[in-house]
Amino acid sequence: MRLLLNVILTAGMLVVVPAGLRLVQVPGLLLRLWWLGAVPGAISLWLDRGVWAGALAVAYALVTVWLALQAPLRLRTLRSPLPREIAVLTALVTPAIAATALVAERLGHPLWGFSPGILALTVAHFHFAGFAAALVAGLTCRAAGDGPLARTAALSVPGGTMLVLAGYFVGDWFELAGAVVLTAGMWLVGLLTLTEVRQGGHDRPTRLLLGVSSLVLAVSMVLALSWALGEAAGLPRPPVSWMVATHGLLNAFGFALCAIGARLRLRPQPL
Repeated sequence: MRLLLNVILTAGMLVVVPAGLRLVQVPGLLLRLWWLGAVPGAISLWLDRGVWAGALAVAYALVTVWLALQAPLRLRTLRSPLPREIAVLTALVTPAIAATALVAERLGHPLWGFSPGILALTVAHFHFAGFAAALVAGLTCRAAGDGPLARTAALSVPGGTMLVLAGYFVGDWFELAGAVVLTAGMWLVGLLTLTEVRQGGHDRPTRLLLGVSSLVLAVSMVLALSWALGEAAGLPRPPVSWMVATHGLLNAFGFALCAIGARLRLRPQPL
């Protein structure tokens, strides 16, 4: 499981986040210097837990904190944030949550009462459900014209992500509630994206990327919801390794990479 998780996380740090940041209004210097943190952070994944791995993870944490600081700066310029703005603000902040968990996990220390093994899954969750899903929800909301369903998606994806985070501390049923909200938001994103594809106007590769990202959500979020239900209700559920190999891979490569790749092909004005 660790090998597969490292592949997913490496893709998140070196591909998904920097590609997604090209779709957001952030300082150009941050985009250029992202690699000074992301490359050491990715290398840390492949080392044994310890001081050296933790030090490399700190480099990644520093650049994610820089990214998170863009959120309050951006918020100062907004009179009343639109739902898609809330999604973008969430995308700016969540990599720092992931990086904080990464530092502790790479040092081999528990954090927030969770073991290093659980922290590794937290790193993945806040790169993909946090950054990628929130960003795509914001982009989809704008593409759909900020209609009622689009606004609901743009609010429920970051809202569900944060409810899941709160559920880590409050309890499994609270985490299940977050999973329900997040799943509903992601399915709305998929529905709106498929509607966009059917309306035409995009070239074939872009339509294919958008279509794949939408259909993947229909499957991957069922897996997440069923696992959260099993955790809360004590029902049989797949092992974590199976979830990484299915839900994790689908969300990372089928959803995040395809959705962000499609938006990059469309060359929109950065959010």
